[in-house]
Amino acid sequence: MEIGVASFFLRTTLPKTAAKSQTPNLSWAIDRALAEHFAVIEKVRAQVPIIESIAGEMTRRLRAGNKIFWCGNGGSAADAQHLAAELVGRFQRDRRGLASIALTTDTSILTAVANDHGYEKVFSRQVEALGVKGDLLVGISTSGNSRNVCLALEAARSLGIFTVAFAGEGGGEIAAIADLALCIPSKDTARIQESHILCGHMLCDWVEICSCQGPSTEKEAATR
Repeated sequence: MEIGVASFFLRTTLPKTAAKSQTPNLSWAIDRALAEHFAVIEKVRAQVPIIESIAGEMTRRLRAGNKIFWCGNGGSAADAQHLAAELVGRFQRDRRGLASIALTTDTSILTAVANDHGYEKVFSRQVEALGVKGDLLVGISTSGNSRNVCLALEAARSLGIFTVAFAGEGGGEIAAIADLALCIPSKDTARIQESHILCGHMLCDWVEICSCQGPSTEKEAATR
């Protein structure tokens, strides 16, 4: 009770100027983040041919009855789930659900495989179990060197699954493994992740437009 009274007394008697002085002005951090973000996004324009190639592969494989898998760790795991959800649910248009699976969501599988085979195999084991020739796997790693993502891409290639890497500057190991690599020209994890989700949204938009409007749309987009 005494602590509560003291706390109330401090809150009600401290001058407003004192409270304000304890809050530093960090607007420069916001300005810097925005400037860095826009600078990296502008450089992503050079990746448009790669983005279009990935979109075309996704569209063709979904039309053929195959699936799109996604995997990554931490923030990249969140991106994997986010983008899989955009395809299964909807991005901007009402249409049928599209077969897309994030390999980051089943905690029973993840913990069982990590416990029995090691964390580096949590994605590759699922690729072996669920993937078939003609599917497509997107491996996301800002460093480009996440071991479990590398092994997932290798397992996918051995099964005839088309592989895509989302990485940062230089691409790392996953860019060398994948059939197509989207390498964001930055070494800053936050800026890379922001660019990954933007590019992922562009892919979802492309795939969704083609899904809604038929095969001729894909041909028109590919010849723009």
